[in-house]
Amino acid sequence: MASNTPLPASPPILIVDAHLDLAYNVVRGRDPRQPAANQPYVDNEYATVGLPDLRAGNVRLVCATIFCSPASYKSLGYRTADEARAQALQQLQTYQNWIHEGELRFITRSTGFEPVLHVPANALNTQPTNAVLLLEGADALRSPADVPDWFDAGLRIVGLAWKRTRAAGGTGEPGGLTDEGRALVKEFDRLGIIHDTSHLAEQAFWDLLNLTPKPVIASHSNCRAIVPTDRQLSDEMIKAIAARGGVIGINFYDKFLIPPAAAGKRRATLGDVVAHIRHICDLTGSHDHVAIGTDMDGGLGREQIPQEITSSADLPQLAAALTTAGFDAAAVRKIMGENWMRFFQQNLA
Repeated sequence: MASNTPLPASPPILIVDAHLDLAYNVVRGRDPRQPAANQPYVDNEYATVGLPDLRAGNVRLVCATIFCSPASYKSLGYRTADEARAQALQQLQTYQNWIHEGELRFITRSTGFEPVLHVPANALNTQPTNAVLLLEGADALRSPADVPDWFDAGLRIVGLAWKRTRAAGGTGEPGGLTDEGRALVKEFDRLGIIHDTSHLAEQAFWDLLNLTPKPVIASHSNCRAIVPTDRQLSDEMIKAIAARGGVIGINFYDKFLIPPAAAGKRRATLGDVVAHIRHICDLTGSHDHVAIGTDMDGGLGREQIPQEITSSADLPQLAAALTTAGFDAAAVRKIMGENWMRFFQQNLA
């Protein structure tokens, strides 16, 4: 006789988003402690990320960034290392305030993932959001002597460039590592700080890999084979990251997703995200080196991300899109979160 007892629901899939500019959005006049729908319309953009949205989507871990705005990008941006440092400290204070309020928790060591893995999904709303602290652009580090204090404050990942910095060439501004950049890399390696290659100019990327034997990541970068600009990773760069055991987080910005032939003619879709994921899997012969780093609060809004996504609460839809595209359950779990979890458990100091 058939039982009338309902089958237990499948547990929600664990999600990790490796690039969110949460504190920078406070500078922009938002409060990411609120749902995206409750946040103000800023710079002609509707918000897409709030801590409640992350919890609703079962996003168990994020890389929370500090992004210092250079004068070339914003009129009130920094012009000196001291000014960049002041911006960075202001954003660090935002995160520290949230930690004090019970809204955020920094994960700083490889054995610190118990609250990420084992809190029931129905209890997430009562728990802090787990975060690894990432510095995007190294100009706030005045010299290697600054790095230990930042490490003590929780910093665990650094990308040397955004555009050009004192450390390295970056997006749209070619060049290699500078002497200052090389000195920082050695200090990062001494402390166990992870290298983020997103935004590095190509020469700087290869300089970094020649200088350090450590694993590297690209927290929020896509495939140059699909979108041919220097902001994306070439096939050779993708293979080099994978060969080091690294992970690449797919960026949800439409300009980094849509092939040139379709640019400006349609909205981005989750199908575009899947195309970049599939390219990396095919290129590396594995599902182990690609994940997500949406950057979908990084100076873009709801109209510039895949049309199926309104906020971070909708990220489980990517898992459904991957399944529809033929990825098996194990591969979907890896891409949505397990690859980042494995990498951080193996490589956090």
